[in-house]
Order: sequence, then C-alpha cells, then structure tokens
Amino acid sequence: MEFEEAAVEVLREESRPLHWTVILDLALRRGYLDPFTQPDPRSHLLRALARAAREGTVEKQGSGVYALPLPDTSG
Repeated sequence: MEFEEAAVEVLREESRPLHWTVILDLALRRGYLDPFTQPDPRSHLLRALARAAREGTVEKQGSGVYALPLPDTSG
C-alpha cells in the first residue's frame, strides 16, 4: 500500500482527526506500511500527507493533525 493510501485508510477507519504520529503507528500496526520494504516511513508519510492536503484528499486541522474532508452537503 502506498503512503497516502495508508493514511487515508487509517483516517477513514478511525473517523476522526489524528496526529500524523498516530496515523503512522496505526498504519504500521495494521500492516498497511512495512518498514522493511518501505524504508523511512516517517518522512514518506509526512510528504504524502502534505501532498494530500494540497490536493484536498485530506485536511490539515492543526499542527500535525489531519482528517478526511467533510462531504459537500450544499447541493
């Protein structure tokens, strides 16, 4: 699983904003990321979260805290 995909899956499963360290911990524990085949998961996850926030896949809600965007209910 790629880093952004793992982060989104963790956020989807938890249904609440999480600090990136919690996202990383859960992704590793659940086997979404493998530090033996994917070296330096910390920096790769941080870059993936920053990219996902720029693209609107996730929202940055505070210092290091990310969540899935709320669905658009305007129309």
